[in-house]
Amino acid sequence: MRPSRASSTARGTAATRARETEKPADVRICNDPMAARLAGPVFLFFIKLFARYGERRTHGALTFIACRQRYIDDFLRGCLADFTSQVVILGAGLDSRAYRDEVPTVKFFEIDHPATQAAKIRRLRRMMDRIPGHVTFVPVDFDSETLDKLTSFGFDASAKTLYIWEGVTPYLAPESVDATLAWVGAHSAAGSSIIFDYQHDAAPERSFLSTLLSRISGEVRALQISENRISDFLKERGFSNIVNVGPQQLRSLYCVGPNRNRNVPDIYSIASAEVAGGA
Repeated sequence: MRPSRASSTARGTAATRARETEKPADVRICNDPMAARLAGPVFLFFIKLFARYGERRTHGALTFIACRQRYIDDFLRGCLADFTSQVVILGAGLDSRAYRDEVPTVKFFEIDHPATQAAKIRRLRRMMDRIPGHVTFVPVDFDSETLDKLTSFGFDASAKTLYIWEGVTPYLAPESVDATLAWVGAHSAAGSSIIFDYQHDAAPERSFLSTLLSRISGEVRALQISENRISDFLKERGFSNIVNVGPQQLRSLYCVGPNRNRNVPDIYSIASAEVAGGA
């Protein structure tokens, strides 16, 4: 992203969640009541205006964002029910999970680029009386800094932790992804988990739109991981109990009933894994 401004991708993603949330309860895939105010009216207007074209041109990228949000929300609830006491959101953007009434008050660490994080804090202060005390903001540029900052912000390496890495890895250099996974593996209690989405096998017909969006946002897609390689990729980095949810599985879960005509592009998947525990 351009260092002088907050991420437009984060605002566009929040607007996509907001558009989905406005649908009837039996139709919407995900629900994020805070998304509209976090995105702002301008981004929400343009997402609504171009949604049909965007869905058609990207073979369902907006649907994938909704599915990704829902799948990770459900994964988070499962981890909290299994005594996870600490959540680290890597590249938090305009994520609202820490502020929702249905999420238990556990310690949340939101890590993001300083410009995006500062813009989010300004929005939150306009939206609520005070920012909850269980949320800690840690400014980190993933391409030039490590996660060592976390330890000076109250992170407890002995606590069972969930790391959420949503909508981030496609924009990172492979070296940055490796460094982050290595840190997680070395500084996490046994039984901790990580969940992230990734891009694989980009089709040539989608390259024009990816290039255009990268130029507009200043955020270039850098990393692709083969879906067939994701299990080995994570095992080689010390993770276990790996679960990969590909586009077909996401379609089977969420593109049913009133959403049966919606699609998830073939280039996106979500992976989760358990940390062996190096702390």
